[in-house]
Amino acid sequence: MSDEVNREKREDDVRPANSAARDKAEGTLRETGGRVKESAGALTGNRKLEAEGQADQVAGATQRKKGTLKDRIKSWIDRR
Repeated sequence: MSDEVNREKREDDVRPANSAARDKAEGTLRETGGRVKESAGALTGNRKLEAEGQADQVAGATQRKKGTLKDRIKSWIDRR
């Protein structure tokens, strides 16, 4: 196998198998990053950074919930 094929295979091994799992994982990471940003902004008095952190938390929670909804829809479809 070529190096490029091996690299692609390794990258695929690290990624979640489906988009719902990916959305939940990425959403959780974004939420966590948002908490860190918000805290850093609060500690330094940087209101812009604090607001960006809050926005990242909302975006992350939304993406995580999107993944959960995808799972529920898939389960519902699979039961039929």
